[in-house]
Amino acid sequence: MEFFKIVDISISETEIHEKIRNEQISEINPEIILFITNNDLAQIGCLWGEFTLRRDVIKGGIRFGMLECPNALVWTITTGYPPARDKLVIHLTINRTQKKPEFVEEINEFIDSWAQGLKTFFRE
Repeated sequence: MEFFKIVDISISETEIHEKIRNEQISEINPEIILFITNNDLAQIGCLWGEFTLRRDVIKGGIRFGMLECPNALVWTITTGYPPARDKLVIHLTINRTQKKPEFVEEINEFIDSWAQGLKTFFRE
């Protein structure tokens, strides 16, 4: 399944690379509890359990992946490309074609929390 959220923020790819780091995860998204971070790997807790979170710099922004997640949950935060070249795009995927409505709602709330957190983070 695939989820998108467009966030009305204009920042550069470089700003995404430099400012959205594992150390700021809990500040940006309070639904994530940061336990330990070591560069681009972190131990986190969230609604779905405890995971190793990997942060990768990619073209247009960054990608986060929960390595032990049975749904292979991964999300990107990018700019400069469709569907909204001049805004931030949060794109989240899981390796399932269907899930219970409650889980889909949790994912949408997770993305909304990221969107709100990024708006606040980049206004400061």
